[in-house]
Amino acid sequence: MPDVERGSPRTQAEGSEFVGLTRGVLFDYGRTLVTFDYPTEDLLETMRDFLPRIGAAIGAPAPEPETILENVLLPLETYVASTSEDEVAYMDVYREMWAGAGMKLSDGLLHEILNAEQLCWDRAVRLDPDALQVLSWLGSHGIKRGLCSNAPFPPEMMRRQVNTNGIGDVVDAVVFSSEVGKRKPAPEMYRAALAAIGFEPQHVLFVGDRVREDYEGPRSLGMRAVILTAHREDAPPDGIETIASLSEVPQLL
Repeated sequence: MPDVERGSPRTQAEGSEFVGLTRGVLFDYGRTLVTFDYPTEDLLETMRDFLPRIGAAIGAPAPEPETILENVLLPLETYVASTSEDEVAYMDVYREMWAGAGMKLSDGLLHEILNAEQLCWDRAVRLDPDALQVLSWLGSHGIKRGLCSNAPFPPEMMRRQVNTNGIGDVVDAVVFSSEVGKRKPAPEMYRAALAAIGFEPQHVLFVGDRVREDYEGPRSLGMRAVILTAHREDAPPDGIETIASLSEVPQLL
């Protein structure tokens, strides 16, 4: 693979018993394969486009986009970062959040708004500079590649994003928590991803950015795991195997 670092990984836990046995690699999504900046301006413009329909639905002037952002969209971020192992039914909490802000909207309109909102996130996504190259290299060497991500949004919208940004073309399986009904570190999530790539945990490496979800959880099922530090704001605790770049993944196999 061109331009891949082949030196020693930055690690304090070698995991040498796994090296050479790896048949598949599971990746987290956000802050691993991709990063985002909150698309404030795009979201405000999108909400502005819906104001006439929102006003007609509630029989009153719709709130300004900034108010919708503050009272509806930003509070919904708590579900994205939830540490619960149970995934929410996102359309239910979406409906409740809009209603709580004084806007009782039909499910059809809510779905249209959510879809337009998610398109803003599709446009905001940024691929890790090594993601596509590393995933392609793994595939060319017979390594199965899977995505295992906590994402409460409708899976069809998340799969559209993955297909739009090119990740979908270079992975063999995609598993989102919204499909499983559980969130990492619930073992159901990892088992679903392992089943999707067809290997037992001892033959799989997990790569992600969060210790609880992407290191401790996978290891509890028998996978090897490493933490990618490229998009973390702080260093993980001592004793955790880390890599600084996705380009280091091939040397771990």
